[in-house]
Amino acid sequence: MAIRLGLGLPQMRQYDLGKDVPEVAREAERIGYESLWVFERALFPEPATQGLYGIEGLPWPDFYRHVADPLVTLTLAAAATERAEVGTSVLVAPLHVPFQLAKALATLDAATGGRVVAGFGTGWSLDEYAAASVRPFEERGKVLDELIAVCRAVWGPDPVEYDGRLTKIAPALVGPKPARPIPVLLAASSPKALRRLVDHADGWVPVGMSSDALAAQWGRLRELAEERGRTEPIRTVVRVNAMYSPKAYEGSDRQPFQGSVEQIVEDLVPYAGIGVEEILVDLQGTPRDGEELKDVAAQVYEQARAAGV
Repeated sequence: MAIRLGLGLPQMRQYDLGKDVPEVAREAERIGYESLWVFERALFPEPATQGLYGIEGLPWPDFYRHVADPLVTLTLAAAATERAEVGTSVLVAPLHVPFQLAKALATLDAATGGRVVAGFGTGWSLDEYAAASVRPFEERGKVLDELIAVCRAVWGPDPVEYDGRLTKIAPALVGPKPARPIPVLLAASSPKALRRLVDHADGWVPVGMSSDALAAQWGRLRELAEERGRTEPIRTVVRVNAMYSPKAYEGSDRQPFQGSVEQIVEDLVPYAGIGVEEILVDLQGTPRDGEELKDVAAQVYEQARAAGV
């Protein structure tokens, strides 16, 4: 069975959002991509107060300077398509009010006939937490726990009732309901986060790494699921942040998924043997505009399928 392929939607400065998001979404669906995805980056601190991912001295990439709102972008894509799933990889959950996010996702799922996939993470930017979070950074895990619980309640049968630290819902009717149970996927790597995933989520959204490292982490997750008595399958969507260039990257310091279409596909091939279900390829960082993004996405899809991915 072939791995499902998804595409990251254009959210960055070089794109005309109102034009490019629907056009890229329609073309991606026509090409054969089975899912369309957005990510969240709320702001770009200048000067930087911490490194990328919280790693001291690691600079933020320039394309983070201008990232469109994920749910607005996803709605534009959903309205322009008919079959492809529309997902978040990922929303920084503690930047959102749980009840409002749950209702927004339910509305989008109802409107699309059941195509939404909700990927959540806790994030790492202290500046984003200072600007937008519902609770302090130190409480991010607890906020994510409550947000998942609130989503399950709001998406479930009426009357909805919930009594939490952030959210208190007296018995109420809350609609619209999702067209089907919305899958909740989590970005998780630490032991605590992996336990949360096994116990409370439907799937995993790791960031692409070497195939050996991904296989090892996927193996640990399955072992943990067995230890904790989980019998439901874990859906896995691997996010690949590709840095496309028209010419092959010739330096010895080439990073995975950096370079020409051929080099990107070469790095995708080992994933086919790991057992993951889906690969999300985000190509939007380097194309000049929507037309180039569509062209590169078509080449990646065609060559990946020809290579057995």
